Amino acid sequence: MMTTIYMVRHAESPYNEGTERTRGLTIEGKKKALEITGLLENEGVNVIVSSPYTRAILTIEELAQKLKLNIDIYEDLREKRFAGDDYSIRDEEFMPFLKQSFLDFSYFLPGGESNAACQNRAVAVLKAIMELYKGKKIAIGTHGNVMTLMMNYFDASYGYDFLTQTKKPDIYKLEFEDLKLIKVTRLSM
Repeated sequence: MMTTIYMVRHAESPYNEGTERTRGLTIEGKKKALEITGLLENEGVNVIVSSPYTRAILTIEELAQKLKLNIDIYEDLREKRFAGDDYSIRDEEFMPFLKQSFLDFSYFLPGGESNAACQNRAVAVLKAIMELYKGKKIAIGTHGNVMTLMMNYFDASYGYDFLTQTKKPDIYKLEFEDLKLIKVTRLSM
């Protein structure tokens, strides 16, 4: 039985230190979120779930309204915690840190989360969602790093290089036969 997951990476969001959970969308992000609805409204989506972060919810909110579906929030679909509140990552340090975290899945900064830990929590939820909604089409409001790690679990070719070429927003259609990933298609924006 085929289960389809639409990974919807959130639209552009203004970065403000300390507002990970509550950041909204930029004006451009709001426009792009409307395009998400246009791309997915005729795909036959049955279920919509999301990270608890506002930017992920806002990106798929209009789709949910158009399809008259609720957005089920799953805490463990949140973005990876890169570092603790008392550890500041300078801009020039971020990409080398990100690359290292894909070379060594156990690597993490003080107060942060390793790729392995993030992947384990997110994939556990993803598997539970796929079991609960087996044979359905599920849209997931998500984030770049956690999306890449979920995809990486099923196909190791999804890693740092893949993550760095994704856009905000972006949509990847994943087709599963039970828990085996059969096909991935990028839906163009």
